[in-house]
Amino acid sequence: MEEVAFWNPVAQDSRNNGVANEKHGIERTAFVADVNVPARYPFEVTIHQGRIERILQENLGLYAPANTIRRSHHFIEYQVDTENHPEYPILVKYEYELEDGTVAQGSVRTRYLIGADGAHSKVRKCMGLELKGETSDHIWGVCDFVVDTDFPDIRKRCAVHSSTGSVMVIPRERIATGEFLTRLYVQVPGDVDRDVDRTLAGRSNEGLTGRTRRGAVTLDYIFKQASAVFAPYRIGVKEGTDTDWWAAYQIGQRMTPKFSSRTSDGIDRVFIVGDACHTHSPKAGQGMNVSMMDSYNLAWKLAHNIHGLTPSIPKGMADPVLETFELERTDIARQLIDFDTKFSHMFSGKIGTKSSSTQELTHEEFLRVFSEGSGFSSGCGLQYQPSRIVSMSGEPASSQVSVGEPLSGLLSPGRRIMNVELKRYADGTTRQLHDEIASSGRYGLMVLASNDLLDPRGRSQEALQSCEKIIRKFPAGTIDLVVLQPLEKRFEWTDVPRCVKQFAEMRTYGLAKGEDAYRTYGIAKDDGAIVVVRPDGYVGMLSRLTAPDMTEAYFKGCLLEI
Repeated sequence: MEEVAFWNPVAQDSRNNGVANEKHGIERTAFVADVNVPARYPFEVTIHQGRIERILQENLGLYAPANTIRRSHHFIEYQVDTENHPEYPILVKYEYELEDGTVAQGSVRTRYLIGADGAHSKVRKCMGLELKGETSDHIWGVCDFVVDTDFPDIRKRCAVHSSTGSVMVIPRERIATGEFLTRLYVQVPGDVDRDVDRTLAGRSNEGLTGRTRRGAVTLDYIFKQASAVFAPYRIGVKEGTDTDWWAAYQIGQRMTPKFSSRTSDGIDRVFIVGDACHTHSPKAGQGMNVSMMDSYNLAWKLAHNIHGLTPSIPKGMADPVLETFELERTDIARQLIDFDTKFSHMFSGKIGTKSSSTQELTHEEFLRVFSEGSGFSSGCGLQYQPSRIVSMSGEPASSQVSVGEPLSGLLSPGRRIMNVELKRYADGTTRQLHDEIASSGRYGLMVLASNDLLDPRGRSQEALQSCEKIIRKFPAGTIDLVVLQPLEKRFEWTDVPRCVKQFAEMRTYGLAKGEDAYRTYGIAKDDGAIVVVRPDGYVGMLSRLTAPDMTEAYFKGCLLEI
């Protein structure tokens, strides 16, 4: 989805002193870019969750035993015994169904436990945590179906406001029959009249709780309300097909105060991710996306811990890198809740009416909130706060970097590194930086050499030689050297420090035709810079070529010295 269509009630005819135009219903008021921040892929993709799960499972099968995923095994509780089982102190109890239908119980000892078990997480309850927040009065119905309609933008993402309510249109994928699904999010109005109420709950809206009203929503009601919003256009299920899925939900934003639990040995061993620690409305597509980002943020830190790659710590002290999982992801969850609250309340309002803030909800205001949220909803504008693995202490590599717009994609610690197109020096092929610095569990030590690269006594060669020494101080394979250089003329490997060919022969790049990575990143070619890219693709620190000692200090806080 590359663009979003906005539809609003037909404007009043100013020539008739504000009297409504003879034409009633809705009209298209704008097309806007779906993703309006710098991104390699400036669009959203709708993929069924089951398909994504299947992709992940097939990949897992390449590396893990066949019985790694155990279907229908239900978590019961966990117990911790650090005194008698110091290495694997967590005892997880579960139950499962046998072939004869009887239920058996089992247990397994583990070093760590991650609860990715949804909004009703039993792991979270065993941790003594609960979701806290608010539930609004806004109720929505959602359904997937093969559509029959004359609405012109049905294959685009649409935000539709009408005088009778709101609808969001999400185009879905092609199914086995060759037809395409469409998802509708349909608002259940809070001020429906008595006739509609009788179809909804058999009595007036007065005194109905949100839960009661949500439970009374039917599929027929969802389509009746959708038809009212889309008028004068018609919409329905294509003849000969059935609705694929539907549900009704009440908007609520909740999160837990903590995402981890420390055992008696002083180590964070139990974690929760995704809906187990934050819930919200589904309309901005953040559920599965933020959950997978939670999981990946935890996974690479956990892998470093398990393999003994993080700095040595005294007994009874928590892993300082693993600790940053909760710091980073609780902050993102709060941003998610704030964004979703604002977006959901505005989407549930009516254009041209007063909102809870007593200000009139205008199309322009709604468009502004949508656009400002693009950096968050796309995932390209997330910002992690300073920590052991997000260092703000380095000298800014250029004045442009220090004052850049937050979502501009310039190099900034705590923000995902922006993709640039490059030309690999060894073979002359065009490459994408995101593909070259793959998420393989390694840190990237990226040197943006300056124009003095070929000067044996210049800052670029001194920085490269210092980076070689840094790499050798830490476990082999944990740091990848990446070199960007701005020169237009060719040079031989013997013209640059030996470490370039030794450590970065296939990760040394020049500027690609039509794209200047230095200009994109705001780095002056006469200055250059050193950038540390974390295993998850986020910038860990940024410094001048003349400050490699800051880079070494950063790695000492992240990795075990050898």
